[in-house]
Parts: sequence; C-alpha cells; structure tokens
Amino acid sequence: MVRFKQVSEIVKIMRNVEQVRNIGTLAHVDHGKTTTSDSLLMGAGLLSPKVAGKALALDYVEIEQLRQMTVKAANISLYHEWQGKPYVINLVDTPGHVDFTGHVTRSLRMMDGGIVVVDAVEGVMTQTETVVRQALAERVRPLLYINKVDRLIRELKLSPREIQQRFVEIVKEFNGLIDLYAEPQFRDKWKVDFKKGQVAFGSALHKWGLTVPIAIEKGVKFDYIIDAYEKGYYEELAKDFPLYVALLDMVVEHVPNPREAQKYRIPKLWHGDLNSEIGKAMVECDPDGPTVVAVSKVTVDPHAGFVVTGRVFSGTIRPGEEVWLVNARAKQRVLQVGLYMGPYREPTEEISAGNIVALLGLDKARAGETVVDYEYKDVMAPFERMAYVSEPVVTIAIEPKRSSDLPKLVDALRKLAIEDPTLKVYINEETGEYLLSGMGTLHLEITLWELKQRTGLDVVTSPPVVRYRETVRAQGEVFEGKSPNKHNKLYISVEPLNEETLKLMMEGKVYSGQDWRERAKILREYAGWDSDEARGIWDIDENFNVIVNMTTGVQHLREIKDTIIQGFRWSMEAGPLAQEPVRGVKVILHDAIVHEDPAHRGPAQIMPATKNAIMASFLTAKPTLLEPILKIDVKVPQEWLSGVLNVITKHRGKILNMEQHGMIMRVIGEIPVSESFNLADEMRTATQGRAFWAYQFSRWAPVPQGLLESLVMEIRKRKGLPQRIPTPEDYCPRF
Repeated sequence: MVRFKQVSEIVKIMRNVEQVRNIGTLAHVDHGKTTTSDSLLMGAGLLSPKVAGKALALDYVEIEQLRQMTVKAANISLYHEWQGKPYVINLVDTPGHVDFTGHVTRSLRMMDGGIVVVDAVEGVMTQTETVVRQALAERVRPLLYINKVDRLIRELKLSPREIQQRFVEIVKEFNGLIDLYAEPQFRDKWKVDFKKGQVAFGSALHKWGLTVPIAIEKGVKFDYIIDAYEKGYYEELAKDFPLYVALLDMVVEHVPNPREAQKYRIPKLWHGDLNSEIGKAMVECDPDGPTVVAVSKVTVDPHAGFVVTGRVFSGTIRPGEEVWLVNARAKQRVLQVGLYMGPYREPTEEISAGNIVALLGLDKARAGETVVDYEYKDVMAPFERMAYVSEPVVTIAIEPKRSSDLPKLVDALRKLAIEDPTLKVYINEETGEYLLSGMGTLHLEITLWELKQRTGLDVVTSPPVVRYRETVRAQGEVFEGKSPNKHNKLYISVEPLNEETLKLMMEGKVYSGQDWRERAKILREYAGWDSDEARGIWDIDENFNVIVNMTTGVQHLREIKDTIIQGFRWSMEAGPLAQEPVRGVKVILHDAIVHEDPAHRGPAQIMPATKNAIMASFLTAKPTLLEPILKIDVKVPQEWLSGVLNVITKHRGKILNMEQHGMIMRVIGEIPVSESFNLADEMRTATQGRAFWAYQFSRWAPVPQGLLESLVMEIRKRKGLPQRIPTPEDYCPRF
C-alpha cells in the first residue's frame, strides 16, 4: 500500500518547483547505470535491499534483463530528504550502447542534470564522450559518479594512493570534455570538483558510495574501504555509506531546480519570442502559465494505446484539456495524466510545470513534438529539433513466413518506428521487399526480438547489409526533362552541397519547415550561399538534399510546385547508380515550360519529367557512393598493440591517434561499417581478449575509386537490377 501513499505525497511536493530535480543516468555501455539506478530505487523504498543491484528494475523490458543491458529509456519519480526537507527527483535511466544513442538524445530534453557513470578501470570511453557532448548541447549539467571502485581494489590491487591518483585522472579527463564541449558561460561553472561534492565514487553492485564532504563528515579513510574488501566485510559499507544518499545529496545540492534551469535552457531549446506570454511563462517555469509540454518519447501500451512522455515546461496539465500539437498540426484531448513509477504509470489529477508527465490520448504526437494549450495554437513556435548523433546504416530485409500475416507485420513495424525514430522502415516498390534500417546489428536484433514478443509472428530476415548513399562530386549539366505527353519541359541540374551546409542541416539549424527568411540568412552567413539561391529553396528532405527554384516569370509554376517537390523526393529515395538513397545534393530548377491546361500537367506528367532530368544530370556530375564510417576507440596493454593495429588496417581502417596511459595504449581510428561485421572475433583473437573497445558512427565518406564499380555491380546484382550503370541518355534522350 505504500506506493499509493507515496504518489499523493510526491504530487504535493511536485507543485513546489524548488523541491524538484530532473536527472538522468548517462554512460558508456556496461559502466553500471542501471545497477546504480537500482540503488536509488532502494533508497526510495521501491526495491528491497536484497535484490537491488541485481534486479535492474528499470530494465523492465524482458530482453534488457536477459542481455543485462538497457535498450530503452525508463522513468521514475523518487522521494528524497536532504537537510530535513523533502524533494522529488524525476529520474530517467538511459541506454549506453552506441546503437541506442537516439534514446539518450530524446531523454536529455527532459533532464536538467545528468549523473555520468564512469567505470573506474575503463575510465572515460567513446560513448562517455558522446553522452557528455549530447548533454552539454542540451544545456544539461553533468555530475560525475566513478563506479566499480571494487575492481581497483580486487582486480588491480591498487594502494589507497594509486586509487586516488586514478580518480584524479578520471576527473581530469571528464573536466577536459566539459572544457571542449561546453558553451563559454558554463565551462568553468560546470567543471566538477571533489571538495565541493560534485564527484561521487563507490560500487553500485555493493551499494556503497561516498563524496569527499560525506567522507570528511564521517571520518572515513580509503584504508578502511580496502580493508573491508580484503577481510570480506564489504557488505557493511552499504549500511554505513549507502550509495543513494551520496548520489541524491549530490543531485539535490548541485543540479539546478527546474525554474533555475529553464532560465538558461529555454533560450537554447526554443527559438520563439522570449518576451511573449508563452516565452516568459517557460523561462519562469510558471505553473499558472499556458500549458506547454515537450514530448521526448512515445511508447505503445497494448491496453492503453500510445503513451506520450514529456516535460511540462509551463502551465499545469490536467485530464480533459484540449491541446494543439504544433508539428502534427492537430487538436487532441488529454484523456489521462500520470507520473512514472518504473514500469507503472500512476494516474494523477494534474502535473505542474517543471515535472515529467505521462499522457494518454495524444495518439498523433511523436518524439520531438511540441504540445501547447489549444488557445495558443497560432502563436506557439516549436521546440528546437532533436539532432541525432548517429544515422541508421545497417539494413535487413524482413518478411513473414505466412503471407497472410503481412498486414499485421506492417502495422507492428509502423508502431516500432513511431516509438524509436532512429529505426527506418522502407518498402521497396520495385522488389516488394520490406527493409528495416537501424543503428547497428544489435539495434536490429533487439527490434526483431520485440516484434516477435508483440505479434508472435515468425519472420524471415536476410543477413544485415550496409545501406550506402549516393552523391555527386561536381556540377552536372542542365538537362531537359519532358513529360510523357511532351507538353511540359523542366530544365534541371545537380551539384554537391558544401560541407558547411551539411553541417548546419545535421545540427538541425537549417530544416524544411523553417521560416525562409531566417534560413536564407543562416545559409548566407555560415555556408556562403548566394542570396537568390538561399531564398529560392523549396524543400529539404531527410537525407539532406535540397531543391532550389532559380526560375523567373514562369507561368503556372506555382500550381505544379508541390508536384515538382514530390518528384524531387521520389528521385532522392533511390539514385541512378545502385538505387541507394541520395545524400547531400543540391537540385536546381533553372527554367520550365508548363502547359496552361491543368489536365495536361498532373503528377503523372510532372513527376517523371522531374525525375528524368535529375537522374541524367546526376550521371554527368561525377556520381559516387558514400559509405558509413565508424570511429573506433581501443584500449589495450602495450604488448598486444600490434594485434590491434593489424586488425584495423586489414579492414580498410585508418589510425587517427595513439596515446599512452601508463601500461595501456589508447588507439583511435576509423573503419568502414561494411568491414565491421566480424570485427569482434578478430579483435578477441588478436589480443587474446585483452582489448576494451567501442565504436560509434562518425561520418559518411566516398568509397575508394578502385572499389566503386565492383561495389555498384554487387549491389545491383543483389537488388536484381541490370548489370550495367545507366547513362544520361537512358533518362533524357538527346534528339
């Protein structure tokens, strides 16, 4: 019965913003985030001390328990007392594996502070760097928790002095990341300091933890902890110095409350007018202002339908309220409001500004949606778009064993793609294949497992293949695309977009629905665009291709604009070389002759004319394939270094940097995704399992010229396409 009493108490405290903290756990995979969260739940009385650390309560999806790793972000509201005052701490446990960085990006929108968990032995790894960078980009304050201190004592047998030295190294590396990625005004303010109690250390598995102020207050020396492990009474440590006290005290003291945090976070996350009524209410975190909720994830509950999780930035949300979804442009009614207790949702009467909420009834909302009080639908600007660090690069074909199950499979895939926007579902019209693209092989494996759990369908999948992108390296010729009835003519050429433009799009600073004046200004100032071209942008698709209208005075062009844009999007889905998606191409419409009778200029006439001219120009612009490249980070004892270097170079990899830390060498390199499928076995063999390593998506790079033709032919063969690369004349015969 305790749980229900807690819910009402928690809701009461939630109304006082000064006593609320929104935090998350962030870390590299396997550094112990969920085990750490278990200790926090135990402190709040939601888990028995016996199972904490082994329960992995926030890994409530069955596969998370089987795999001992987090694949979803889970939420819970905790109660904690500090200096005699009660606090509510809204906690989000996020995944650490590189394939799930999308979940981290979405969760950060809800947090004001993050506990970055670092393994005392492995130190700061690639994914630690990524999550710290993501957190700072969303203005989330990072605090440090050094976990697995027991490994330093048991495995490495370090002396108290050496352990302290190790801590100093980790803090130095961590502060180095803040130096590198934080904005100037936060750089010094957010660096962590042992003396101020902004660094905790301990063992989540054994449930003890300390900060320097707590250690001084209780008079503990490191010798005592080492002694506890050597003599086997380390169970006592959890009673004397519980981890949850160290962490939650650190959070309450050093993470700003929502009102303080929103003062500096809103100007970054929201580009509307800060002096408007809504702007002021969000900056002040006003519970009586207009309702504004930023949606960070959508899950499908088999009984309740879509459950929308988000952060209330202003106002108070109640059941029955009518709201407006800014991106979906839809009016919906909130059916139920609740707060999270791990896998449970507890319905409540209201949730006020500064808290995390679960809503039912908003089935059109998606991650990244802005929900606002219906009365303000015309004045609300959407929140900043979410910029994902990685892209879906590994693809499998999927089909049900029984063809009658196809509709069920398509519906389930659609729901999965809504829950996880980093999953992409394609249907190849020509081959009739259903393709599923994810961040990596593990991402797809987990998705298939979930599909089986939900639908019970037996599916057949192909081995994973890499999805390439097609692009051009030079300016193409202008081609005349004629409509099948010969009454309409479009004059189109293509050229590559420069690096600056692609960077602005990837960071979400330039996008499709943006105000055209603002977009033109950004492109002129930061990417060197000509002002006429920048103003003439019609559309930007999700693979960062742009169509620009440079025509003047063409009659009836306005009426067919949308059809040309559809033709452009259709062309960009599959390029002429190998029918892979096109990336980073600028399509320019130079001139057009349009028939005056609407009957002669429908989609069936305009779309093929657009596509043929784009494809022909594409083939004259030095077309090539881009392949996804991973950044690989390996830590290995010196004597096994040559094995690591051999494996990387054998797989068309490049070594970017090598550093020495004591007896350990750190190698940073790059390796194409297509070469990474058997990497784990080879790396283990070459180093006899002594290497710690991780990789993450880094960038797209042109395929080496020597491999281009054979690769194109291989993909065409796999897709059942003719074994020759088309010529411009195949699309636009020159008479």
